[in-house]
Amino acid sequence: MNNENLLSAVKFDEKGLVCAIAQDWQSGRVLMVAWMNAEALQKTAETGFAHYYSRSRQKQWLKGEESGHTQKVHELRLDCDGDAVVMLIEQHGGIACHTGRGSCFYQKWDGNRWQTVDAVLKDENEIYARKQP
Repeated sequence: MNNENLLSAVKFDEKGLVCAIAQDWQSGRVLMVAWMNAEALQKTAETGFAHYYSRSRQKQWLKGEESGHTQKVHELRLDCDGDAVVMLIEQHGGIACHTGRGSCFYQKWDGNRWQTVDAVLKDENEIYARKQP
């Protein structure tokens, strides 16, 4: 893989990050938005699975490394300004959100307040429970 070609058109911000949008490859539904640095984008392109950079933990992560809910990337797209990546993905396990929902976008504005419109598919404590030895 030619990393120079992969990265040359991407406009990373002052922190070395680019916005990354995960969209279901069949339904088109936006599942989550996260951040990638150059290494995460390279690993995503090399492995075919979504990798991100956690701003809060200051580290790389493979989506699903703890939960098992990996994202198989079918297509990578870069927007016209080069500052956002869209990945058309297949969400393994049907859960993209750490809250146990299919999408991180589970709240809908009803004109007065945000309403939760998507059910929890699996309790997050079950998803992220530490395995006992």
